[in-house]
Amino acid sequence: MKATKRTPQKPKAKAPAAPPPASRPAADWRVDILNRVRALIAEAVPGVSETRKWKKPSNPDGVPVWEKGGIVCTGETYRDKVKLTFAKGASLPDLAGLFNSSLDGNVRRAIDIAEGQAINEKAFKALVRAAAALNRAKP
Repeated sequence: MKATKRTPQKPKAKAPAAPPPASRPAADWRVDILNRVRALIAEAVPGVSETRKWKKPSNPDGVPVWEKGGIVCTGETYRDKVKLTFAKGASLPDLAGLFNSSLDGNVRRAIDIAEGQAINEKAFKALVRAAAALNRAKP
């Protein structure tokens, strides 16, 4: 039998790295807004918890939900905005007029934030504190 020469095999190419959460680039303005909102909520309501709910194929990471004695608010990202929905927003005092979406509902109210739009941080924190207080007051 004749010995055959083996040619060295080239290493296989590595699979591409997984895309960032929700297939969005790390510098996405919506991520920046959610991070700022996350910090404001934590400042306003110490001990608030954040979970991810409602995971589905179109949103595998789910929706961030902030809770303290019940849902305070949720944060959803869309192509053109970040929507912060307050579960009991219709019962909250909104002296600064932050609510600009879902105004016709009986229970919920929302704040839509577009790219480049500033957040009235003082009023937002007051709204978050009021939502947490309303949760504590429930029977």
